[in-house]
Amino acid sequence: MHALTDSASAADKAHVTRRSLLVQALHAGLQVGVHASAGVRVRAAVLASTSAVLVGCGFKLRGAQAYTFNSIFINAPASTLVAELLRAIEANGDVRVLTDPKERANAQVVMDVQNDQREKVVVGVTSSGQVREFQLRIKFKFILRGQTGKDLLPETEILQQRDISFNETAVLSKEAEEAVLYRNMQSDIVQQITRRLAAVKEL
Repeated sequence: MHALTDSASAADKAHVTRRSLLVQALHAGLQVGVHASAGVRVRAAVLASTSAVLVGCGFKLRGAQAYTFNSIFINAPASTLVAELLRAIEANGDVRVLTDPKERANAQVVMDVQNDQREKVVVGVTSSGQVREFQLRIKFKFILRGQTGKDLLPETEILQQRDISFNETAVLSKEAEEAVLYRNMQSDIVQQITRRLAAVKEL
């Protein structure tokens, strides 16, 4: 009889011990979860604070330039390059781009585009006279002046060129490749122009 009682008592103690360990484990898990959640909240708060500081400091997205002027009139015929240039300047957020000739006098600076030209020149042929290579070119020339007519940037010409092979059996793929090359050259020229505009420190 005493043996049975002792066995039951030992079993009860073992059950209590297991239950106690389980409770401790659950409690520890909850604490870890709380700490993890708190860590996430802290990181989120730090990121939010950093973003606020960057915005407050006037931080701009990569590629957006800071300009001395707050308005520019661009005198140029319509083209894909000019359209991309307008978007790049407006990305600054602080500059108004004017294209109506009536607003020319209201602009702080005026860009007169003298040349915006695309060329495709044969640079390679076979012995039988078949074209095997072209050179693609984009030329862009402009002058930047202030309201008084002072030259802020003298006559500037930017040239980009790329070579492209040609195969009459793959005309469509070569046309697609040509379009990509022209687009890349155009974007490079736009970046060069905006850097030059940003280099103007006195109007």
